[in-house]
Amino acid sequence: MPLHLGPFVRWRSGLVLTWICLFSSGFAFIGGEHAATVTHPLPVAFSDLLPHFLLEPDDVYIVKNKPVTLTCRSTPATQIYFKCNGEWVHQDQHLIEHDVDPATGLPVMQVKIDISRQQVEKIFGLEDYWCQCVAWSTTGTQKSQKAYVRIAYLRKNFEEEPLGKEVALDQEVLLRCHPPEGVPPAEVEWQRNEELIDPKTDPNFFITVDHNLIIKQARLADTGNYTCVAKNIVARRKSSSATVIVYVHGGWSEWSKWSPCGADCTMWRSRECTQPTPSTGGKDCQGLDLQSLNCTSEQCPQTASGAEDVALYVGIVAVALCLTLLLIVLVLVYRRKKEGLDADVADSSILTTGFQPMGIKPTKPGVWAPRRATRSKNSHLLTIQPDLTTTTTSYQGTLRSRHEVTGKFSVSNGPLLEPLPNSSHTLHNGKLPSDPNDFMNSLSSQMYFKTLPRDNVNTSYGTFNFLGGRLTLPNTGISLLIPPEAIPRGKIYEIYLTIQKKEDMRLPLAGCQTLLSPVVSCGPPGVVLTRPVILSMDHCSDACLENWAIRLKKQSYEGTWEDVLHLGEEVVSEPYYCQLEAETCQVYTEQLGRFALVGESLSMAAAKRLKLLLFAPAYCSTLEYNIRVYCMDDTQDLLKEVMQMERQLGGRLIDEPHVLLFKDSYHNLRLSIHDMPQAYWRSKLLTGYQEIPFYHIWSGSQRTLHCTFTLERQSLSTCDLTCTLCVWQVEGEGQRFTLDFNISKDIRPLDSDFLLMDNCTPALAGPSAFQIPYLIRQKICSSLDTPCPNGADWRLLAQRLKLDRHMSFFASKASPTSVILDLWETQHFHSGNLNQLAAVMAEIGKQEAMIFLVSDGEC
Repeated sequence: MPLHLGPFVRWRSGLVLTWICLFSSGFAFIGGEHAATVTHPLPVAFSDLLPHFLLEPDDVYIVKNKPVTLTCRSTPATQIYFKCNGEWVHQDQHLIEHDVDPATGLPVMQVKIDISRQQVEKIFGLEDYWCQCVAWSTTGTQKSQKAYVRIAYLRKNFEEEPLGKEVALDQEVLLRCHPPEGVPPAEVEWQRNEELIDPKTDPNFFITVDHNLIIKQARLADTGNYTCVAKNIVARRKSSSATVIVYVHGGWSEWSKWSPCGADCTMWRSRECTQPTPSTGGKDCQGLDLQSLNCTSEQCPQTASGAEDVALYVGIVAVALCLTLLLIVLVLVYRRKKEGLDADVADSSILTTGFQPMGIKPTKPGVWAPRRATRSKNSHLLTIQPDLTTTTTSYQGTLRSRHEVTGKFSVSNGPLLEPLPNSSHTLHNGKLPSDPNDFMNSLSSQMYFKTLPRDNVNTSYGTFNFLGGRLTLPNTGISLLIPPEAIPRGKIYEIYLTIQKKEDMRLPLAGCQTLLSPVVSCGPPGVVLTRPVILSMDHCSDACLENWAIRLKKQSYEGTWEDVLHLGEEVVSEPYYCQLEAETCQVYTEQLGRFALVGESLSMAAAKRLKLLLFAPAYCSTLEYNIRVYCMDDTQDLLKEVMQMERQLGGRLIDEPHVLLFKDSYHNLRLSIHDMPQAYWRSKLLTGYQEIPFYHIWSGSQRTLHCTFTLERQSLSTCDLTCTLCVWQVEGEGQRFTLDFNISKDIRPLDSDFLLMDNCTPALAGPSAFQIPYLIRQKICSSLDTPCPNGADWRLLAQRLKLDRHMSFFASKASPTSVILDLWETQHFHSGNLNQLAAVMAEIGKQEAMIFLVSDGEC
């Protein structure tokens, strides 16, 4: 029952003396059902004293669900109680103790109450909850200070996390940190490589009042991973780690003395880039390291110019004239060829012939090629090919010559690949140029295409019209699908697809961001597309989106990288969309350009897939035998690059490729070899293991990271090697591989078989690029695009093809069915099962859309 002490609080002047008399006489006041008794009457000498507090309640915090206790002690006191947020606390909840001060003989009263989390949340939620102690004596009352009871917490996410930086030696470094919201406010400390930074012991560090870390003068020893740590009584949180790299620019020494004057009347001096020597990515010294100076002295023989000098000058002039004449001839030949090509472009036969389909070479599966199955044969239900003569109307309109200017393409200077000059698009009578180098050279000769690689192996190109087509980079997992009607009717584009070297791109990565895909260019940018094309490429994330913030980046015309899409936060009105699968991603884009997939880990559970490849010499004639272990992102383009590089080095695979999950735990990767027969082999490694730094792997910018283990056999007759390779992340799980083979009688398949996973033609134009014939595709779209009350439309098609998680994206398009079929074509180009697609159409129950009933006449 609540304690009502209203008369004690609402005294009136006329009642004061009455109540004092009652208390001093030791009587009890009965008010309703409650009584306030006086257990220790005050001595007469102290009856006129007001109570004062020996102990007042302090602010407290409730941690998790543990109650807190408030304590109050007062003397001289006859009564003492708590009130919380203006309400008296029930007397049963008070724990009261009585005592006497031995020095004064005054009565001392102490009271305690417990406050639970439910009490605080029930009344005020997360607002302030306060309690106050009230003590009485025969003279009057006193109130203690208010004690606030708050529920303690600490959010998980930092409001601002430190970002990695590369700084020069002696430069000031500022690392920002805004800790998570918390009660009580979090205290902040900083760690470098998981060791606490103490500014008192190292004055080069300074922590500001708003928790930022300042390195006053960066030293080489300051290179490392910096972490902001926030903590209060509830929890301890760590920010993502920021890598600081301190680099040293090279500096020239003082010039050496001039050398003696030589026989050629020249003296020399030199200097070296050693003060300091460039390190950790610092720039080399700029300028000459060697200087010469003409000199004359008695030691320099003077030679008079004579007939020999005259002959030399005449020869130089003759060579210059020959080069000039040769240049003029080349210019004339080039102009004639260009005029001939213009005439070829204007050939009207393109209006009726269409594009010549190119066949697909049969795919030969590799020994360890589980990811890419061969393309199955088309079902007889979907093998009806349209008569291309019926498509002559699709070329109606004006074909522009190569020199005609159109204003539909925005051309701006920049490092990106741009449209061809004057926005024209080269037309080759529906056939690709016979020599790929002609195309590459023509692009590279233009000022806008200087960044296009001259590597034909990693570049595909083709000429396409409204029928669409496909570009593929074999054995890389990279392709570009140009759906029908993506190119406007009457337009013909020359389109390319290429891989960019990551080290040339300098893709800016901050904090715990990492590159998850190849850097892929398709273009030229600026061409007008009436519907999205689909860019397919591999990625190496664990595809667990709860642990990642994955963004699609695109390079702008000015050369900067911009976030154009955040996976999971897609806006259907934007020109980009991405579907992430276990190992690949499909990017819908209405703008061609340069793209990359970048991930930022949200927790240490985020992991990248690494591909482990083991190579050794194909032939060994020495006592030393090297085993190279590559630890690289699990994407096919890197696999292809390493295989080609090892082929040049004379290496071959000695085990199947393995996949290892590398977590964002800031720990390095370690590799070691064990269990070798000591009587025949020994390791020349001086330490127990080799280690690859975490940042080198996580950044994804170093393509071919590897460790080399040098083994030595005791005799040339020793050919059998048995050992165990261990690969593990520090404080994490690892893998063990047992190797057992003969280094001289290797009967394993050739490595070339391993690359025979995708030997399709790099460029396919028109119907040959698609599984579904063009006219049949049109019938399906016209039938399923119209919504049906029973749902037997494109929505059911997406559901049957297990693509229903993208419903909002499909619905935003003019023809949802067409976009669904585009995605199906992309996913099933190599292993498309048209029987399965026909069965899905039959399940939908649209008789007019059942493609197996299409007759030859209709096609």
